[in-house]
Amino acid sequence: MEGKWKNRLIFGDCQNMEELDDDSVHLVVTSPPYFNAPFDYPGLFKSYDEFVGLVRNVARELKRVLDEGRIAALVVDDTLIEGEKYPVTADVTKVFIEAGFKYREKIVWVKPEGYIRISRRSGVVLQHPYPMYYYPDNLQESILVFQKGAFDYGRISKKVKDESKIDVSTYQKEKWYLSVWNITNVLPINNRLEKGIAAFPDEIPRRLLKLFSYKNEVVLDPFMGSGTTLKVALELERKCIGYEIDLELLDVVKEKLKVGQSALLGEDMDFEIKIRDDARHLRTQLQEKVNNKRKR
Repeated sequence: MEGKWKNRLIFGDCQNMEELDDDSVHLVVTSPPYFNAPFDYPGLFKSYDEFVGLVRNVARELKRVLDEGRIAALVVDDTLIEGEKYPVTADVTKVFIEAGFKYREKIVWVKPEGYIRISRRSGVVLQHPYPMYYYPDNLQESILVFQKGAFDYGRISKKVKDESKIDVSTYQKEKWYLSVWNITNVLPINNRLEKGIAAFPDEIPRRLLKLFSYKNEVVLDPFMGSGTTLKVALELERKCIGYEIDLELLDVVKEKLKVGQSALLGEDMDFEIKIRDDARHLRTQLQEKVNNKRKR
């Protein structure tokens, strides 16, 4: 990465981030694909073990590319598939600890009650008001915060600290200091650009970037999706790198980040786009799986 810095969009499997040097990233903010979620990734993984294996491989790569003392923050949630609940949050935590990360925090992201995305499970009790019929509606996800080693605060100059200072009034007013964050989620059906994409709201990476990175540092999203983390990184004067295996999202990401335009990018900021052989037309493949299953 010598010479003039270029933000990077890499379309390929993030289980191999060969383009990145060791200890070259200052913060990771991402959300792995929800295990076979019917609204987002139906049939993406052959088994839950395959999903956990993906997370394990990515954790190892993140351990390599993250600088010492730095943070990887993941937005995850347990997943309900055909009546079976999978303990994604617990398993992701275990995988990252086994990869050598320190488990630092879990922040609970609470969504407004009116924004439940899937069918309301709680109605079962209304139909059968007896014990053992209780299934609550889910209004939360977890933001898991992991740290690689110990951070050396002395490495950051006073100038950089002052330029990256957190607005304490906002911190207090919006209650960032709590382990529960009340933030409205993004509904893909109401957003033409992100239709069918499980995007998290800008406010999540905005808080995480301000809390765990300094200006001009490198922010990585290994599961880039529509590019929300990268968009916020640019707005907050950070550098960014994104990996995404689904080549069909290229135009969505370019539109969101205004690649080739001037809205988000200053004269000294530009993008390098790389498409690897392992990039896939993932959404088309998943839709074909769903269609074939319906025909049976």
